[in-house]
Amino acid sequence: MRPIEALLEIARDEGVTQIFGNPGTTELPLMDALVEAPDLRYVLGLQEGSVVAMADGYARASRRTSMVSLHVAAGVANGLIGMLNAMRSRTPMVIVAGQQDRRHLVQDPMLSGDLVGLAASTTKHAVEVQHAYDLPIVLRRAFALAARPPAGPVLVSVPMDLLEEDTDVAVPARSPVTGPGAAPVHDAVALLAGAERPVVIAGDGVGRAGAVADLVAVAERLGATVYHQPMNDGIDFPTGHPLYAGMLAPRNAIIRERLAAHDVALIVGCHAFMPHHYTPGPSVPDGLAIVQVDEDPAEIGRNFAVRHGLTGNLSETLWALAGQLDGRVPEARERIERLGAEHAAARSEVEDRARAAYGASPMAPRAAAHAVAAGLPHGTVVVEEAITAGLELRAVLRQDLPGSYVHTVGGGLGWGIGAAIGTRLGNPERPVVAVLGDGCAMFGIQGLWSAARYEVPVAFVVMNNGEYRTLKNTLDEGGGASAKHGQYVGMDLNPPALDWQSAARLFGIDAVRAGSAEELRDAVAGVKSLDAPLLIEAPITGHGEGA
Repeated sequence: MRPIEALLEIARDEGVTQIFGNPGTTELPLMDALVEAPDLRYVLGLQEGSVVAMADGYARASRRTSMVSLHVAAGVANGLIGMLNAMRSRTPMVIVAGQQDRRHLVQDPMLSGDLVGLAASTTKHAVEVQHAYDLPIVLRRAFALAARPPAGPVLVSVPMDLLEEDTDVAVPARSPVTGPGAAPVHDAVALLAGAERPVVIAGDGVGRAGAVADLVAVAERLGATVYHQPMNDGIDFPTGHPLYAGMLAPRNAIIRERLAAHDVALIVGCHAFMPHHYTPGPSVPDGLAIVQVDEDPAEIGRNFAVRHGLTGNLSETLWALAGQLDGRVPEARERIERLGAEHAAARSEVEDRARAAYGASPMAPRAAAHAVAAGLPHGTVVVEEAITAGLELRAVLRQDLPGSYVHTVGGGLGWGIGAAIGTRLGNPERPVVAVLGDGCAMFGIQGLWSAARYEVPVAFVVMNNGEYRTLKNTLDEGGGASAKHGQYVGMDLNPPALDWQSAARLFGIDAVRAGSAEELRDAVAGVKSLDAPLLIEAPITGHGEGA
């Protein structure tokens, strides 16, 4: 079997059906071979950032390792932001990067470079294949490593001439791996059962492991307050559940304040707390006893001391905890009723404030967020990259189905459009609404072309405030010269105003403008009947123009 044939055979065996890429000369052997491989669909993107974002969304929705093809140093460099996001969001992905022909690499040919060095800080592992006979085993290792907890992207650099060699290479069989089972939980159960004010922090590992129902069982047996980790990437606990108290803000001081009300914390599948803005002091208050559960042993006690650290399969470990906690906390039912009433009142207050903001034009961000949430058909997946408007959306979304919310904690902008396309391709049965800030959307606007080319029925809602509002808000909090004078350098997108309907038409996508919260709600409600992509422009107030 020739090297290029081995590459495609391993891809098939690893469950790959779609390859996301943007080709160059070093990819020509792959592109030529795909002519005779109709079972492997090549999904074209116009820029590598969009390509990697599509693969990110696809892997999460399909729950399979995705495959990406990038072109030499320039393509890898363009894809680094997407790799960073995939690394932080623990998305399993294998990136095959075409390297220049080895026979003239010593001459520094155009677009050649140290692909491994470029990708090293944004991948779990990066390696360049030197011999054709090594390619199959390196690819097998890449797929295994990408999926092994903590999951993430792996890059394999493959010189162009290696794929063209007329050499017979052997393809090793895939080696199924069974992960660890449940961790021993007896001591942790005793601590949790004795808690008077327990709290649970649901990390994104819970959603990735398909362990949401298991965590619900544990929380209900404890009667514990439940928070999502800061800037959670998915649904790790049903957001309409009586015990759910919202997302922890990404600041140590706020996290510490919230957790200070509790005596025992169960932290599950959470990569530390990854604060965004600096505040002095630790995220965990003194005296808080912690039980930490994770599939990655490196996470246990990484940023704070724990009383009991449990490493093992999340679903099985949580199920074991729930089983041993059953009946151990007689006051759990009373706690659920009390906390449910408190949380319902807080949610009602948020809903009332959002509804009170209806009627303004342009829309207040909280009214626009509420309209999106109100319009979502059951089962819709929300892909969110909206920064400030995204925080308003999190406050009003009530989603119970796993996989219903997709975000990236990586923070590399331009991810949302591509991720939404990949999400719909990975699970065509569920409608997808992408909620995007106008600044974020401009970073990945090329992705709209792929949505149009493949007729991916996603509703792209662009929250258009004509500025980088989150930066202005942060400067206001600091009280510096910008806040004093009301002047913000390099943070306005008007003038000229971005014409999103014209932008959509450039890429062959229909567009509408929702001038009110009611119009936005109705436009979002129509996502279930879409048979092609649609861009919905939602003008919202900017900085200092209302809540």
